[in-house]
Amino acid sequence: MRGMLRLAVIGHIEWVTFAHAPFVPRPGEIVHLTDPLAQPGGGGAVTAVALRRMGAEVTFYTAIGSDGRARAPLERHGLRLEAAVRPEPQTEVLALVDPAGERTLYVVGENDAARAGDPLDWDALAGMDGVYFTGYDPETLRMARRARVLVVTARRFDVLVESGVRVDALVGSGKDRGERFDLARLAQQPDHVIVTDGPRGGTGYRAAAVPGPVVDTYGAGDTFVAGVLFGLASGWPLDRSLSHAAARAAEALTWRGALPPLP
Repeated sequence: MRGMLRLAVIGHIEWVTFAHAPFVPRPGEIVHLTDPLAQPGGGGAVTAVALRRMGAEVTFYTAIGSDGRARAPLERHGLRLEAAVRPEPQTEVLALVDPAGERTLYVVGENDAARAGDPLDWDALAGMDGVYFTGYDPETLRMARRARVLVVTARRFDVLVESGVRVDALVGSGKDRGERFDLARLAQQPDHVIVTDGPRGGTGYRAAAVPGPVVDTYGAGDTFVAGVLFGLASGWPLDRSLSHAAARAAEALTWRGALPPLP
């Protein structure tokens, strides 16, 4: 019997303040926000927590700001953090959530993730069943390739090109201009290329039914990627992995903010 999957995420953390907005303002308008909720988010953090919720043992390679406030909430969600500490506070994000649950993000400053020169346990990547990469350093992506399965976000396509590695799956949003890519630039083609399209589904799968009212769309895409990695690392065929990913992404629409409710 297979034991608990050992998975890793290489990526960033943002400190996100979620607030309800009656509308997304146009230039020159004023909008009053209500019911703020502050917690760690970002593509790396959300994916790592989603993988832990699916039942994997998860190591999160990241960078923690000088304020340190993101560490405890992520550890409460069961993550093992391999984190470099930076001299600047965590990057902040304002997330406006409209009445339909759609989010609009305002990122203040640049994100950061762990880099190969940080004194972290990089050798542990060789023993991982799978790694999800949303970092910035090509050398950490090369080290991640030592894992059995490697999934990369299209948002880091330039890093993938520079690294020269082959990935098991490249996943990107068909709606996001920051996730467009040209496969001809890659030295080695991915085993799978998956393009998502929100409620219309995506490459090789249909969107799953949402098991309740849509509260907040934040993190649904990151949760989908987590489901893809979990399935492929479990040895499932692609269609089963995609169905699992779609169901977990639909579930993520039913809670507020970046992180699911703790048990």
